[in-house]
Amino acid sequence: MAESVGPARVRGQNRAPAGTAPAAPAWLVPRPRLTDRLARGVLGPLTVIVGPVGAGKTALALEWAHTRRLPGPLAWVTCDGRAEQSGVFWPRVVGALREAGLDLPETVTPEAEPLLVAALAADLNELGGPVVLVLDDFQPAPGSPIAEGVSSLLRHLPGVLRLVVLARRDPPLHLHRGRLTSEVTELRTDDLAFDDREATALLAQHGIDVPKQTVSALRRRTDGWAAGLRLAAMSMERRSDPERFVAQFAGDDEAIASYLIEEVLDLQPDGMRRLLLTTSVLDRMNAELAVELSGEDAGQHFAALVRENSFLQPVGQGWYRCHQMFADVLRMCLRHETPGLVAPLHRRAAAWLGEHGLLADAVRHLLAAGDWDQAARLIVDRLAIGQVLGLTRLRLPDELTRQLPEQLSAQDPEPALLAASVARVRDDDQLCCRHLRLAERLIAELPAGEDRAVRCRLAHSVIRMDQLRSRAPEEARAAAADAEAALARLPQAGLSQHPEIPALTLMIRGGGELRAGALKAAEASLTGGLKAAGAAGNGALRRDCLVDLALLEALRGRFRGADELAAQATQPPLPAWTVAERSQGSLHLVRAWVDLARAEPGRARHELTRADAVLRAMPDVFLSEIASLLAWLATAVERGGTAVVPIGDVVAASRLPRTLLRTVAPACVSLLDSVRHRGTVSAAPQHAAARPALTLVGAPAERLSARERDVLGRLAQMMTTEEIAEELYLSVNTVKTHLKSVYRKLAVTRRSAAVRRARELQLL
Repeated sequence: MAESVGPARVRGQNRAPAGTAPAAPAWLVPRPRLTDRLARGVLGPLTVIVGPVGAGKTALALEWAHTRRLPGPLAWVTCDGRAEQSGVFWPRVVGALREAGLDLPETVTPEAEPLLVAALAADLNELGGPVVLVLDDFQPAPGSPIAEGVSSLLRHLPGVLRLVVLARRDPPLHLHRGRLTSEVTELRTDDLAFDDREATALLAQHGIDVPKQTVSALRRRTDGWAAGLRLAAMSMERRSDPERFVAQFAGDDEAIASYLIEEVLDLQPDGMRRLLLTTSVLDRMNAELAVELSGEDAGQHFAALVRENSFLQPVGQGWYRCHQMFADVLRMCLRHETPGLVAPLHRRAAAWLGEHGLLADAVRHLLAAGDWDQAARLIVDRLAIGQVLGLTRLRLPDELTRQLPEQLSAQDPEPALLAASVARVRDDDQLCCRHLRLAERLIAELPAGEDRAVRCRLAHSVIRMDQLRSRAPEEARAAAADAEAALARLPQAGLSQHPEIPALTLMIRGGGELRAGALKAAEASLTGGLKAAGAAGNGALRRDCLVDLALLEALRGRFRGADELAAQATQPPLPAWTVAERSQGSLHLVRAWVDLARAEPGRARHELTRADAVLRAMPDVFLSEIASLLAWLATAVERGGTAVVPIGDVVAASRLPRTLLRTVAPACVSLLDSVRHRGTVSAAPQHAAARPALTLVGAPAERLSARERDVLGRLAQMMTTEEIAEELYLSVNTVKTHLKSVYRKLAVTRRSAAVRRARELQLL
C-alpha cells in the first residue's frame, strides 16, 4: 500500500519563477508572442504544446518559466517518452513537487498507483494556491496507467493543478473535453514555426547577416522548423556565400538528413517506416490514397501515423501534409533504398488522383514519373487544354510549360496537342503550328465517331481559337465553328465544368456576328460569353466581351451604354493590355464615338490616333472602316454638327456590311442632331469632371422602388434569378415579381433590354 501523503504545504516563501525547471540555455531566441500565450494558458487547467522533434517545445517552455510570472510553484518533470514506467514516473512527479516547495512525503509505493494518485490529489487540494506541473516529453500510451493517473489528477484538481504538457503527439488526456469547455490551450506545429523576425535573431546568434528575402526563403524552406533553422545556421557559419547556400538548402542536406533519420525515421516500426517512405512522393495524402500506394498492411498504420507523428499536419477534409524538410529526407531515402519504386508510385498516385477529379495533382505525378504521353491523354480526355493555355482560374502545374519531350508519339495525337498548347503559352507560334499540323494528321487516323476523336478535335480547335483570335479573326471563327461542332457531340454534364471553352467560342462567334451586322445574335453570343468567362475566372475574355458589347452599343447609337461598358472593361480586376490587340483598338473607337456624342472632337481625335496605332500593328478592315467614319464625324462635329456631304452618302460609301448600315446611319444622324441642338463644341480635351453629360431620352413612367433598383443592379451583373434571390435573401418568386414590375416601368420585355434602358436613364 502506498505510504500516506500528508497535507501539501509550501515550505517557506521561496517561489523562484523557474521552480525546478532546468537552466535556460544562452542560445534561446526570445519569442514573446508565444510566451504570452503560455502565460494566459497556464491560468487554466491544461496547456498542451505539441510539435515534432526539434520544434522548440522545451526551449519555449523554458523561456516562459524563466521570464514570466507564474501563478504558483513550478514543478518540472522530464519524462522518458514512450519508455516511461509508472514506477519511475510518479516518484519523479512527487520529487519535483517537493523540490518546488510543497511538503509531500519522500517515499511512495508505485504498486499502489491509484491510491497514490488519489492521495496526491487530496493533498494538493488542501494547498492554499495553484501549482504548475510541466511534463516534458510526455508520451504515454492511451489508456495506460500513467495516462489515466494524470487524467485523474486533472479531473480531481480543478483550480489547483495547472498542467503544461510538452509532447510530439497529442497526449491521451481527453483533450476533446477541454476543447468543448475552452479549458485547454494548445500550441501546435504551425504555432511553433519561427517567423522571419525570430529566424533573423537565430541567425544573428551565429554571426550571420543576410538580406530579409534570404531569411524569408530559408524560413519557407524549413517551414519555420527550429532545428532546421539551427542546423542551417551552423552550416552557413562555414560557408563564404550564405545566400547561395540558402538557395540550394533542402531536406537532403547532410546535417538535416542525419538528424531526422536518427531521431525519427530509424525509430519507426517496419510497417510505419514503409508507409512513410511510400507516401513521401505525395504533396498531401489521405487514408485511401495512402492504402493505394502502400498496400493494406502498411495502410493499417495510417491512423497511428496521423496520431503519433506531428510532422504530419492536417489541411482539412481528411487530408494531411508532411513537413517539407521531413518529406525531403523521406524522398531521399526512398530514392536510395528502392529507386525502381519511385516512378511506379507516382503513376499509381496519378491514377487514383485522376479518378477522384484531382487533375492538377494527377498531372504533376505523371510528369514526375516522366510520363508525358499519359499526362497529355489525361488532359485532353478531361477537356482541360484550356487550363494549360491559362483560359481559366484553375491552372495545371507550371512544370508543363518548362518541359517538352524531344520526340513526340507518332501514333497518338494527345502529346502533339499538349505540345502545341505549351508552345502557345511560350508564344512560339511556329512550333505551335507544327505540332497542330501533326496532331491534325493523327486525329484524322482515329475512328471518326469515337469519343476520343471528338475530344481531340475540340482540344485542337481550342488551341487554334486562342492562337488566332487576335491575329486572324476569320480563321478563329472557323476554329470556333469546329469547336461548336465537337461540343454538340459531347455530354453536356462534363462541359459545365469547363466554362472557358464556351466563353472563348462565344466571344469569337459574337465578334464575327458583330462584324457581319447581326447585332441581335452578336449581343446574345457576347452576353453568354461574358457570363461564361466570369465562371471561368478569365478576365481577358471578360474584358474583350465587354469591349465588343460596347462597340455594339455604339453602333446602335446607345452611347451611354457604350460608355459604361467601356469603363467596365478597363476597371480592375480585369487585366490591362500588355501588347497591341484588336480589342484595344475597338476600345479606342468606342471612346472616340462617346466623345463625339459629348461634342468633344478633340478627345475623339486623340482616341482615333491611338486606335490607328493599334490597327497599323494589327490591320483590320472592319475597324478601319469604323475609324474612317468616325474621322468624318469628328470633322462634322467640329463644324457644329453640319456635314458637307450628306451623312447617308458617307455611310453608304463605307465597306461596312449592308445590314449594319441600316443601324449606323440613324445613329450618326442622331449624333449630329444632338451636337447641333447642344450648340457648343469642345475642341480641346476636358477634365473628366467637366465633361458634358450624354443626352437622356425618356424616363420611366413610375419611379423604381429601392428593392427594384437592387434587383436591377444584380441583373446588370448577369446574375440569374436564383443568384439574385440568394444574395438579397428573397424568394425566387419575389424576385420574379420585382422583375415584372421593372420591365413594366421601363417599358421593356427582356433582361438585356431592361439593363440597356436603365443605363440610358442612368439608373445603374
